[in-house]
Amino acid sequence: EELCKNARRVAVLEGIVDSTNVGAIFRSAAALNMDAVLLTKGSSDPLYRRAVRVSMGTVFQIQWTIMDAGDWPERAMQELRSMGYRTAAMAFKEDSVSLKDERLKKEERLAIVLGTEGDGLAGRTIADCDYTVMIPMAHGVDSLNVAAASAVAFWQLGRNNCTIKH
Repeated sequence: EELCKNARRVAVLEGIVDSTNVGAIFRSAAALNMDAVLLTKGSSDPLYRRAVRVSMGTVFQIQWTIMDAGDWPERAMQELRSMGYRTAAMAFKEDSVSLKDERLKKEERLAIVLGTEGDGLAGRTIADCDYTVMIPMAHGVDSLNVAAASAVAFWQLGRNNCTIKH
């Protein structure tokens, strides 16, 4: 709760086990205006040497925490909502909205939920989210790597709040 009280955009990582992906997601989160990263139990530790190296040290720049295993998704989702967050599950479903959907950009507080490599988000997690969001694919590609998808999502959903320093 303390970590999220002043945050507008947070990334939630559900069971992302590859330390390279975790490091890359942290780097994108820091660069593309996410205010915090929340990890579920079972996710790779952001302080693993490989994650720190891939993140280019951004694991020390952005706030993050590992949520209690018993809290995800039910209790954690309720807590996010009580703090004014809407939740966006990154997943392929028939009722998914486009990443460019104006409603997403207008959300004052948004938690972007990303799932594990291969299987993606748990069905229960998707059902608990306010939005299901997908990145349209071309040329028959079925999906992006979770780290690449995070960068696309953070850019699109965080850019209106981003001040880029040169």
